[in-house]
Amino acid sequence: MKQLIHKSIATCMACVVLLTTMSFTVDIHYCGNTLVDFSFVQQVETCGMETVASTSGCENPMLAATSCCTDQQVSKQGTEDLTITFDTLTFKQQVFVASFTYTYIRLFEGAQSEAIPFVAYAPPFVKQDVQVLHQTFLI
Repeated sequence: MKQLIHKSIATCMACVVLLTTMSFTVDIHYCGNTLVDFSFVQQVETCGMETVASTSGCENPMLAATSCCTDQQVSKQGTEDLTITFDTLTFKQQVFVASFTYTYIRLFEGAQSEAIPFVAYAPPFVKQDVQVLHQTFLI
């Protein structure tokens, strides 16, 4: 059971390191205020409204020139440097790490006490043997 928990925690930690160092990009296409499509690996499919030819005649040409569609590209860059040296920490952080390490190590040290607290006390007086009285025996 302990090995299973240890392996699952190690796997989770490896996944966290992988996901934090990985970079990815999300392409998003909006038509007006409505989300039409998003994609992680390829260009998004558009709604076709941006290819509509400009209208002529009675309508306002300024309205036809602007498109209601927008494309967004969200990029998340992964971290490159995973090592943190002890020198880059501030003094307060160094004090915290040192005191935490000291108290954590001291937590698992056992108390070497040889004192037996009940040596000076006599055992209780037994009037009758309860197991014999109730006829209950462990076999």
